[in-house]
Amino acid sequence: MTNYKDLGLVNTRDMFAKAIKGGYAIPAYNFNNLEQLQAIIQACVETKSPVILQVSSGARKYANANLLRNMARGAVEYAHELGFDIPITLHLDHGDTFELCKDCIESGFSSVMIDGSHLPYEENVALTKKVCEYAHKHDVTVEGELGILAGVEDDVSHEVSHYTMPEEVEDFVKKTGVDSLAISIGTSHGRTKFTPEQCTKNADGVLIPPPLRFDILEEIEKRIPGFPIVLHGSSSVPIKYVNMIEQYGGSLPNSVGIPEEQLRKAAKSAVCKINIDSDGRLAMTAAIRKVLAEQPEEFDPRKYLGPAREELKELYSHKNKNVLGSANQA
Repeated sequence: MTNYKDLGLVNTRDMFAKAIKGGYAIPAYNFNNLEQLQAIIQACVETKSPVILQVSSGARKYANANLLRNMARGAVEYAHELGFDIPITLHLDHGDTFELCKDCIESGFSSVMIDGSHLPYEENVALTKKVCEYAHKHDVTVEGELGILAGVEDDVSHEVSHYTMPEEVEDFVKKTGVDSLAISIGTSHGRTKFTPEQCTKNADGVLIPPPLRFDILEEIEKRIPGFPIVLHGSSSVPIKYVNMIEQYGGSLPNSVGIPEEQLRKAAKSAVCKINIDSDGRLAMTAAIRKVLAEQPEEFDPRKYLGPAREELKELYSHKNKNVLGSANQA
């Protein structure tokens, strides 16, 4: 077994306590490869932001568990080399079985999510409690989920969202011993978070999504005051990246995300972890498409992955400073 502390990682307990008190959210950025990881660490060191390196089950299969562990160790050492030791958590995103969570804990993860939201309530409670009991023996923090987000992200797919029921949260937290809770208030996985029918259009024809259900969030905060809340599916799907991708041959119809001002509002509440994945994918794809379209003779991966890394770094720096409020909080 590898203890996450031996890799220089931290769990989320102190991170979240400080975030709630400070009125900001910790960025949880998904990564699959070296360039994404470099961009995350560069941006978070330069903005002095704590960060959660987030790995889905699919990404773990793609990158290899042993390589991931050493990439996490390398991320800590890279931050130190860049001149500032930011708090770094390695987190399993959307773990769906006890066995997967256990395996991640034993391979050096400092935080895991067990997503039993698709199960009947009592089964979700039982599964989440089982993971918490094992994780806490190793001082690993656990995120649970109540409510279902629509959309597609790696192995997670739901056609219809179900808002979190505030009347369930207190019982769930008490029975499971979970450390944080992902809720559903209108965010969604993927780059198409709402159908055109759910949106309105502004004067330029841009789709405007319906607002998040802050009334549900406020009711949850009343029932479990000071408890760490997590928002999944919180990419804003920047129109500049959608336009870039389509300009250079891509096709992303009906792309619409969560407005950044709504995420900033959420980050000032008990929402202390905000997950962002699709925005990074869009930024990277846009930069790569641009290079390959403008330089069709190019075949050196460094020549298109390098610009993609820089675009990612800019995106993450912006999120830390202007959306999540996590800059200068490390």
